[in-house]
Amino acid sequence: MMKRICYILIPVACILAGSLHAQTNKYVREGNKLYDQKKYKEAAADYQKALQKNPNYVPGLFNLGNSLYQQKQFEAARKVLSATAKKTQDKGGKAGANYNIGNTYMAEQKWEDAVNAYKQALRNNPQDADAKYNLSYALEMMKKQQGGGGKNNDKNKDKNKDQDKNKDQQNKDNKDKNKQDQQNKDQDNKQDKDKDQQKKDQQDKDQQHPQSQPSKLSKQQADQLLNALQQEEKKLQDKMQKAKGVPVKTEKDW
Repeated sequence: MMKRICYILIPVACILAGSLHAQTNKYVREGNKLYDQKKYKEAAADYQKALQKNPNYVPGLFNLGNSLYQQKQFEAARKVLSATAKKTQDKGGKAGANYNIGNTYMAEQKWEDAVNAYKQALRNNPQDADAKYNLSYALEMMKKQQGGGGKNNDKNKDKNKDQDKNKDQQNKDNKDKNKQDQQNKDQDNKQDKDKDQQKKDQQDKDQQHPQSQPSKLSKQQADQLLNALQQEEKKLQDKMQKAKGVPVKTEKDW
């Protein structure tokens, strides 16, 4: 089973800046989709595009190595995976890269080299059950290759068949688990995205200027306002009449 890194990357300014970071992530995500569809050649092309943006991008290196392995380009895969192990400081990443290097040697029946690769993987991740299993298998095959099988060859063949069968089932189970884990991650990401959008919408709403609402006047206030308007209107009419020379009528006191 090939181990493959599917990082959910957080934009970090000190690693990649702005659009470069986004473009690199985009190519890796597209490559991962193609890899899951077993379109390994197309996936490799996307990983290479990501590496053109940033040659030291560990997820791109790791997944490119795996896609080359799936195309049976074992030597090329080993070079890329070896570069991955050197560039990453993460022990899990180092263990995964060496584990997959071991798988390339297993595919070529280079048992001794496979043993060394799995040992290196276990140095960085001693709890890796897959690496322990493959190391045991490679050791057994190496002993047989060196002439240590003797009369037990037939029994070992049956045992190896059972082991291969169990390994295939284990690989299938792991693949199903990885698929379910990825679906759960996608669902969580969608929920987080929806929450972020709701939060943004609320913030935008809060920042809007509230519309002014007309205050209601009491009857007393309305009467006072009307009276004031009438007084103003009367003053205005008196002023206009004086301007035109129209005499103003006044009452006499007798």
